[in-house]
Amino acid sequence: MKTMSRTELSAIQNDVVGCRICPRLVEHREDMAMLKTKRFAEEDYWGRPVPAFGDPSAELLIIGLAPAAHGANRTGRMFTGDRSSDWLFEAMHKFGFASQPTSVSIDDGLQLTNAYITAVVRCAPPANKPIRTEIEACQTYLLRELEAFRNLRVVVALGKIGFDGFLAAWVRTGAEVSKPRPKFAHLAHYQLAEELNLIASYHPSQQNTFTGRLTRQMFHAVFRETQKLLRD
Repeated sequence: MKTMSRTELSAIQNDVVGCRICPRLVEHREDMAMLKTKRFAEEDYWGRPVPAFGDPSAELLIIGLAPAAHGANRTGRMFTGDRSSDWLFEAMHKFGFASQPTSVSIDDGLQLTNAYITAVVRCAPPANKPIRTEIEACQTYLLRELEAFRNLRVVVALGKIGFDGFLAAWVRTGAEVSKPRPKFAHLAHYQLAEELNLIASYHPSQQNTFTGRLTRQMFHAVFRETQKLLRD
């Protein structure tokens, strides 16, 4: 099995962490790291762009929106230390993609198997809403990741921004997208290439999970379908 080289991976991660391209995002992530929130007032925040992480030989790529201000912006690891992470890693553990069902800190021992987690935007945006120019600026890193992976077979896009952001990057790699263009809907499944499938999911944000728009049964269905595709 071919893998992304460790050198490639480290180079992308290092470039992400040192990025200061978007002034609004730089200001917000650093403000959040300084102001903090009451329950984490005694913690040191990461306060920088958050690199992707996971298994370099992964067949599964999970793409989210952006770090949470008091989640990954605090802990320094994607989907770590917030309610969304509780849902994501519970599901990933259940279906064999994560070594444990929780992700609370960067040194908690979590390991991913055959999965890699990234995001459309690598800095925590105000109100969780990046603007178009910020998405476009950050696309460079996603493009490099897509070009570096050798074994991708399934992409799970969490939320419409993740879905649209992935498709935009996919087109920029020179790949074609079927017409009519794929549309976001929970559990929508598109075959983008002979061995690459895209599955859409509602994002496991509190806005979706607290209101019942996304249930655990619905979320598990995404990873059940992913597991099936990878076994075929």
